[in-house]
Amino acid sequence: MGSHFRSYIWDPVLIVSQIGLMQCIYYSFLGFWLAGVDSLVQSNRSLDQVFSYELLGFATIQGRLSMMAFILNSLTSALGLWFFIRRGKQCLDFTVTVHFFHMIACWIYNAHFPSALSWWLVNGACMVLMAVIGEYLCMRTELGAIPVNSGPKSNL
Repeated sequence: MGSHFRSYIWDPVLIVSQIGLMQCIYYSFLGFWLAGVDSLVQSNRSLDQVFSYELLGFATIQGRLSMMAFILNSLTSALGLWFFIRRGKQCLDFTVTVHFFHMIACWIYNAHFPSALSWWLVNGACMVLMAVIGEYLCMRTELGAIPVNSGPKSNL
């Protein structure tokens, strides 16, 4: 019988549930980080901070703090990739999927396609950070030492 080491079985239910889980992690931690930066400047919380691309900007302190929350969220989402996806070669796929669905949600929320350069720069940087750090963590785990069974040896 063949070896089952690193065998891959097509499981659409697992993939869809992992996508849903990563979306939940992305938006939960984004809300956590935005609440944290809002408490620093005593700002009101709203869905505009998550979905409105006009708030992300370099001109205002609120825009810079929102960008910082998005960057911190990419780090925690990379931990989600490491903890739940656990495959280095799938990190980029799940990262692009999360950000693609975020773009669609922003498009629906604003009723038009995101056109602000700052939104594209922030999300591009977050995508790169999330994918690279997630892949690094997963590869570190994958390349760890494989324990060898040191059971009793038989005399031949």
